[in-house]
Amino acid sequence: MGDPVDELPLGYLLHRAAMALRSEVTSTVLEPLDLTFAQYLCMRLLSKAPGLSNAELARELNVSPQAMNMVVRGLQDRGLVARPTSVASGRALPTELTREGVAILKRTDSGVRAAERQVLGNLADDERSQLKRIL
Repeated sequence: MGDPVDELPLGYLLHRAAMALRSEVTSTVLEPLDLTFAQYLCMRLLSKAPGLSNAELARELNVSPQAMNMVVRGLQDRGLVARPTSVASGRALPTELTREGVAILKRTDSGVRAAERQVLGNLADDERSQLKRIL
């Protein structure tokens, strides 16, 4: 007889892991910095791909453009991201982290890593690395 976990759909297991990580990161890292998980993801994405438009951010994070606009505006109001008021051509406004945004994102790094270790505590370091590569 196989392990009961083998019977569970992968999507369910990934969802459970994601929700556990989100909860841990939010409560221990983001709330003290007055950031939401969506704001954190937006900033993390901009740190890897500066200049994305609102629509591109929304697609990457699988949310509506309206929801992403609220996230970006909240970050912009805090001075963590900047967008020009207009562009030479088209309508898309490129979004970039400000110096303050880079600094606050850097403050999340050790806490996010600790939350990952907490959630994946049953895995050895090499197993966590392998899981990340697989995903």
